[in-house]
Amino acid sequence: MQLSKAEEQLMKYLWKLEKAFMKDLLDAFPEPKPATTTVATLLKRMIDKGFIDYKLYGKSREYYPLVKKTDYFSKHVNGLIKNFFNDSASQFASFFTSETNLSTSELEELKKIVDQEILKKQK
Repeated sequence: MQLSKAEEQLMKYLWKLEKAFMKDLLDAFPEPKPATTTVATLLKRMIDKGFIDYKLYGKSREYYPLVKKTDYFSKHVNGLIKNFFNDSASQFASFFTSETNLSTSELEELKKIVDQEILKKQK
């Protein structure tokens, strides 16, 4: 199951806040803010999809994520690699490093990250 663009935007605010009431979520949006009914509809869809849940305090709902941000994006990246790069992480890495205008220092930082992961997996 996947989130729409609007749901993903709302989910980003919820991940950042960790838990939030409707007012907190509306406050997180830049101007012009969406209508309360729009956010309520998005929240309902996200509950139905199993991405969030809520605790009831009287008539107020405090929403919280059920899916970790890293898990959500990891699934997307893996899907991207599978669908667009023939399930080849090296093809993805080649495309990413050559087509994204990374600076030398950013490439060196990526190299450090890869080298650290290699060391971890060799142990």
